[in-house]
Amino acid sequence: QVQLVESGGGLAQPGGSLRLSCAASGFTLNDYAVGWFRQAPGKEREGVSCVARRDGRTFYGDPVKGRFTISRDNAKKEVYLQMNSLKPEDTAVYYCAAAVYCGDSAPYDPEYWGQGTQVTVSS
Repeated sequence: QVQLVESGGGLAQPGGSLRLSCAASGFTLNDYAVGWFRQAPGKEREGVSCVARRDGRTFYGDPVKGRFTISRDNAKKEVYLQMNSLKPEDTAVYYCAAAVYCGDSAPYDPEYWGQGTQVTVSS
């Protein structure tokens, strides 16, 4: 059974940090680009970040460049999103996803999705 399970969401203060994790099972993570989308209430889903399957290149959406860092550990079958200098506008449900390729800022046409984890940035 294919699963992507996110964890690490929660409440953070503006300027704070959170680290999201995504644990993969049921498929070979090495064969996929993996990354994150987010969706805030009343807004469209947007790409956040992606890490490629072969060369490990990373891609970021403009709103998070310089603040978020994506990484992967194929041995552990996990992907991480380190989020620093958080802003209230980062508040959203964050979804992990896997695809063959990265797009400009997220996995392109994902085959697999996680269930999402809530991130709230508020004082």
